[in-house]
Amino acid sequence: MALPSNPLLRSLGGYPLAAFQDMAREMRAQRAVLHDFSIGDPVEPTPPFIRRALVDGIPETSQYPTAAGVAELRAAIATWVRRRFGVEVDPDREVLPTAGSKEAVFHLPLALVDPHGPRRSVIWGDPGYQVYERGQLFAGGTSDPVALTHGRGWRLELDALDADRLQAASIVWTNYPHNPTGATADATYYDRALQVAREHEIVLCSDECYVDIHPDGAEPPSLLQSCGDDRSGVLVAFSLSKRSGMTGYRCGALVGDADLIADQRLLRPNIGTASPEPMQHAAIAAWGDDRHAADRRAIFNEKRAVMLEFLQRVGITISGSDATFYVWFAAPGGDDAAYAEALLRHRIIASPGRAFGPAGAGWLRLALVPSVDGCRDAAEVWEKAITDGSLPGHR
Repeated sequence: MALPSNPLLRSLGGYPLAAFQDMAREMRAQRAVLHDFSIGDPVEPTPPFIRRALVDGIPETSQYPTAAGVAELRAAIATWVRRRFGVEVDPDREVLPTAGSKEAVFHLPLALVDPHGPRRSVIWGDPGYQVYERGQLFAGGTSDPVALTHGRGWRLELDALDADRLQAASIVWTNYPHNPTGATADATYYDRALQVAREHEIVLCSDECYVDIHPDGAEPPSLLQSCGDDRSGVLVAFSLSKRSGMTGYRCGALVGDADLIADQRLLRPNIGTASPEPMQHAAIAAWGDDRHAADRRAIFNEKRAVMLEFLQRVGITISGSDATFYVWFAAPGGDDAAYAEALLRHRIIASPGRAFGPAGAGWLRLALVPSVDGCRDAAEVWEKAITDGSLPGHR
């Protein structure tokens, strides 16, 4: 019997970084030390006050959570937006809690894309987070990746695209600070992107899940700040996964256009993705506190400093790497897959840039997951391999 199957599953294949998770799991089972910089899943403990809020939020009787989330959580997100960006948003109309930002990104097109209409494409930056593409494709849309480059600072410049390309798009995704390169954007970038998106009537979505991971004194801006009081056609995705060490809690938010938020609220009960209420109570505690985010940021900055200093010392070209907990570097010899394989022989796992799209070829990403001492140990192993000739140093 031939079983039915969505052909997209075969054409897309597995999620690109899943293979690295499997590889790391196998290598961890061995006794030798493993330096795993592959998956962006930090190992720093979730702060105790967040864990306590989760436990205290467990009700005596479990009931279905609502798609809109509890009012206290929407208020906590809106209050954080005001503290962080100086922007006032309506917690009841312009805020929607989500089960992490990945879920929100994937499901968003289901309420926006007409699979039979003329505007079906999503514009996104390559290399980039491929969920932007995959959510659009499963919603019946098409993908229009834009190759990002070192020379342009890994920025997706909408005003450089042809009008026909813009007219075919329903959604544009920007992502700064950027995964995988760690590149950042300034307020004038968002001003230009917003102008182009509105001129061509495209929904402008900004993935800002790394906006609270940055060097001291270099806070990245938000698209929300460029909107003023007019958030029409704009949605911004935020996340507690990295900011608060809650990757397993699956807590995020969409903030922006009240009509688009209303459509997402209409969509989501059909999917059943609302966060369990104990998770929502943990999220209330996390959004309400900035001190723990600053403490985590300090740790990531120390890790970044260790790895940047090492790569510079051995002559490896660094690009982006301005924020997030990612470091982006050019593959010595030019072949990112070959260099990733060579690093594996020294039990160092890095992600080849091509895993994030064709434009990432020739580059590699380090996720600053090991401890500060773990980063130093990995740099020592890496440098020794370069010194003895088993790894090339500079490109």
